[in-house]
Amino acid sequence: MSDDPAESVTEPTAEGDAETGTDADASEFEDAEVVDPEAENDDAATEESGDATDDDSVAVSDRVAEYDDELADEVAALEARVSELEAERDEAESTASDLESRLKRTQADFQNYKKRAKKRQDQIKERATEDFVERVVTVRDNLVRALEQDEDTDIRDGLESTLKEFDRILEDENVEVIDPDPGTEVDPNRHEVMMRVESEQPVDTIANVFQPGYEMADKVIRAAQVTVSKDE
Repeated sequence: MSDDPAESVTEPTAEGDAETGTDADASEFEDAEVVDPEAENDDAATEESGDATDDDSVAVSDRVAEYDDELADEVAALEARVSELEAERDEAESTASDLESRLKRTQADFQNYKKRAKKRQDQIKERATEDFVERVVTVRDNLVRALEQDEDTDIRDGLESTLKEFDRILEDENVEVIDPDPGTEVDPNRHEVMMRVESEQPVDTIANVFQPGYEMADKVIRAAQVTVSKDE
């Protein structure tokens, strides 16, 4: 170190100036605006998102037209076809809904028709039964009158007349008596074999009718009970 007072004053001043400059630079650095890289990325993403939204509002064909007119025409045709198909779909859905409603109404009408038809059939059956009973009670009245005759009175003619009247009623109802003649072949559907007996009739044929049967409209109501000739 020099003994010169001037030199000793000058050196500290230089060091002080250096420190002062350093403090000034730090102050300027602190005052400067700090930029966040992530914030810059977020802003860029927001701008790109806004651009994408704007692009969505533009038809695909319009965007394609910026690069290829021919391709843009094809895209436009496809867009028109899509719109046409969507319209057809909407119309088909409307038609299907209408048909479904009509089907439900038809099903309901058919169910009502079945109920009315069954009710009508029941009424016809009841009236037919009433008519039959009205005619049968007439036969009963004749039988009662025959029994009311004196004991010495021959009621055979009256009974025969009553029987003929009853047969007419059965004939009107399409009822036939199953009363096979002796020697007739046995019909398992119409004859019920009660026993086998010795008779002059051929073997395995009807020997006698124990009780006649009845059939109505080709349906056997009661099979005739018969005996069958056996081999001696």
